Amino acid sequence: MKRREFLKQGVQKIVGIASELAGEEAAMGAENWLRPPFAVKELDFLLNCTRCDKCIKACPYEVLFKLPAHHGLQVVGTPAMDLLVRGCHMCRGWPCVTACEPGVLRLPDQDRAPSPEATKLARVTINTKICLPYLGPECGACAYACPVLGALEWEDGLRPVIKQDVCTGCALCREACIVNPKAVDVSAFIPDDEEKAEG
Repeated sequence: MKRREFLKQGVQKIVGIASELAGEEAAMGAENWLRPPFAVKELDFLLNCTRCDKCIKACPYEVLFKLPAHHGLQVVGTPAMDLLVRGCHMCRGWPCVTACEPGVLRLPDQDRAPSPEATKLARVTINTKICLPYLGPECGACAYACPVLGALEWEDGLRPVIKQDVCTGCALCREACIVNPKAVDVSAFIPDDEEKAEG
């Protein structure tokens, strides 16, 4: 092997490793916020998002907001979902996604918009320590909030249970919850951890 080819391969390996590490670091940071629906991988998102705010303006329920500076200069001004305050209505046609010109929000199939069940926005769980039906009193405030059939079920007809394999993580159940603090927890959805979440 010629010296030039050897050096070229070495540089390519270094670039590949550096890119992989940057991607892992970006993914770890993304666990602290929730990107809009159908966002690309975090590193690609950061490299290509123009911070134009079009997705934020397109959201009729004001679920999207700009990440503030305390999250770091790399992400400041990029869009995220405020699912701790209000739920995503998974609007028909996904206006936030179609408004994205750089393509960091991208529908899986451009020829046919996916059903709400085809996306996973976040991981939503019931906090049984403060959810009223788990403490004795009846509630049911979240009973009719879930737009996805089979995602929110009722154990013994009394206690809410979220089925992780069906739930999209829209957090509309959290928005409907009357307990303070809310009895529905929301966190970033990490595909690799889906099986752990089921267990």
